[in-house]
Amino acid sequence: MRIERELMRGAGPLAVLKLLERGEMYGYQLVEALARRSDGVLAMGQSTLYPMLYNLESKGLVEGFWREADSGRERKYYRLTDKGRKRLAEDSRQWRALATALSQLGITDAAPSPAGGAA
Repeated sequence: MRIERELMRGAGPLAVLKLLERGEMYGYQLVEALARRSDGVLAMGQSTLYPMLYNLESKGLVEGFWREADSGRERKYYRLTDKGRKRLAEDSRQWRALATALSQLGITDAAPSPAGGAA
């Protein structure tokens, strides 16, 4: 399923922050993980991902750094900053609230959590 651009504007950065919460990754790893872990729904090309990463980096939410890979090639890795962790927590709360509201309207299949937390 292809997600419209406006929905991806909010979901894409949140998904990237969530993946980086688990550990440092370089761009192609992020592309692969987004596609694999979302069954293709959040699949995006490098031409979409890299501008998003640069934007997150300019906001201080992620930090990029160069490291030599096992192959000997230099790769730019990204990691979450403290500011990024705070943003991830806040954005996650907002997305859960949105998902709950949509569920209550019958738009999603997800059952709302009784305490308003993650289902």
